[in-house]
Amino acid sequence: MELRRYPRVASPAGVLVAWQSSTSRAVSYLDTIGLGGLFVLTRKPVPIRSTVQVLLDLPLGEVRARAVVRRVSPTRGMGIEFIAMSQEDRARLSKSLQPLLGTA
Repeated sequence: MELRRYPRVASPAGVLVAWQSSTSRAVSYLDTIGLGGLFVLTRKPVPIRSTVQVLLDLPLGEVRARAVVRRVSPTRGMGIEFIAMSQEDRARLSKSLQPLLGTA
């Protein structure tokens, strides 16, 4: 059963996200992306409920956000939910997602 508020789609190949928590810092590939969050591919995910800062470098510009880890798949990655983002960053993310979601 899908409980997400926003749909997620497969990330375009090669999109990276820089992220950091209080205990870890890394650059990883994205698996899925949506307005509500993303799934980060990493062999060393941080624990559920950890707060992370993320930086996405998208074609329309950088998107910075604060997020919380909602799901962990050991050795595969972590699902994170955005909890804070500027209006400008949200607009860039939304515009970048339009072609992927078929809403362009």
